[in-house]
Amino acid sequence: MATMEKAYVTSKGRLVVPARLRQRYGIKPGTKVCFIERGNEIMFQPITKEYIRSMCGMLKSKTSATEELLKERARDKTREKKKLAK
Repeated sequence: MATMEKAYVTSKGRLVVPARLRQRYGIKPGTKVCFIERGNEIMFQPITKEYIRSMCGMLKSKTSATEELLKERARDKTREKKKLAK
C-alpha cells in the first residue's frame, strides 16, 4: 500500500526527507540518492548497501558479455575475409 508524506523544498533547493522514511530506508547523512524521472513522476532512490545488495545478480545471463563480444568479433572477421575474397 502506498503512503504519502509531505516535505518542503528550501530556497537553496534542499529537500528534507521525513524522519520515518529516513529510518525505514537507512538514509543517513552522506547517503547518496538518485532521482529517477519517469513520465510525470520523480522517484527518489537512496543508494544504500542494502539497495546495492538487492541489485547484485540482476543482470546475470547464461552467457558472459565477454563471450558474446568475442563471438561478434569472430563474425565480423569472417565478413571482412569474405569481402576481401570477392
